[in-house]
Amino acid sequence: MYNLTAEDVLTALKSVVDPAKNTDVVSLGMVQGLAVKDGHVSFALEVAPKDGRSKEPLRLAAEKVVLALKGARSVSAVLTAHRAASAPPPKRASLNAQMQTDAAPRAGAPERQGPPGVKAVVAVASGKGGVGKSTVAVNLAVALNQLGLSAGLLDADIYGPSIPRMLGLTGKPTSKDGKKLQPMQAWGLKAISIGSLIDEDQPMIWRGPMVMTALTQLIYDVEWAPLDVLVVDMPPGTGDAQLTLAQRVPLAGAVIVSTPQDIALIDARKGLAMFKKTHVPIFGIVENMSTFVCPNCGHEEHIFGHGGARETATKLGADFLGEIPLHIAIRETSDGGTPITARDPQSPQAKAFRSLAERVAAKLEAGDTRPAPRIVIE
Repeated sequence: MYNLTAEDVLTALKSVVDPAKNTDVVSLGMVQGLAVKDGHVSFALEVAPKDGRSKEPLRLAAEKVVLALKGARSVSAVLTAHRAASAPPPKRASLNAQMQTDAAPRAGAPERQGPPGVKAVVAVASGKGGVGKSTVAVNLAVALNQLGLSAGLLDADIYGPSIPRMLGLTGKPTSKDGKKLQPMQAWGLKAISIGSLIDEDQPMIWRGPMVMTALTQLIYDVEWAPLDVLVVDMPPGTGDAQLTLAQRVPLAGAVIVSTPQDIALIDARKGLAMFKKTHVPIFGIVENMSTFVCPNCGHEEHIFGHGGARETATKLGADFLGEIPLHIAIRETSDGGTPITARDPQSPQAKAFRSLAERVAAKLEAGDTRPAPRIVIE
């Protein structure tokens, strides 16, 4: 098989000319974030914000010329608009108003549409990293599948994709037509991650608009159908990527993951506030790493505290979805690509995830559309 290189791609792209400037996209410096791995090519074309829609034919032409290359198996080209850095920052006095405006649906904005053939999309989110959000997302998806729901898993953490390692995925996703990716299969799930398209050690040095466009493609340019539920492992925090997903995808609900410690709960409340502002129902809060039980003597130890997530849920009027223990088996199975819910479904740890899945499935069946809890930020 021919080993396609980045130089091959750039040479081909020199034949793609921007008619507005009568110069090829490479010479114009429009090609950004080029990645080539085993015949799978991804890159962005940087354009002015006002030219986004008019440059779609240019993007299609770039995809076509690269897909025609020997050794090209799939091509993903996105348009990204980078605003000038000279724009004045918002005035301090209007910052809160700006936050409200950014989160609220804009007049004339397209209606939220889910991926075709997907009945419900559930976000698993956290206000900060390091709370085990991806572990919860993986085991929740597997447990939902074990309950009889056809489930998928989307790794939306572009900068730190971990789903391929946690599901034991190897190889690259394929494409039947060079336009839509076929999701990969693991433990009964359909799954996709940017981590399957790049080397594990390769950093994603992308600007925010590139990340948001890539996320949109991972949602809509993948053959997910048919699915009962698509679990989205959200990036940590409350930035552009989270806002894009909450505004563009009709999320059935959000599961907030936190550890019991105060610093994690502070950020968990921020995650709740973001979903409130974007009118996404909150399914509830789950306390991860809740209790450590010594595998030798059975002694319980609350390393990160205990009960903080339950107390926070009560204060905010949100449901408490349960506790996930801190156990070495969960860590070992996650690192080994065999989720605890699949490897040892009768273990206490797997049963905790299945209990969480039962609560989420019940909310999906009931069509839980209650508004997010009222949160006051002083």
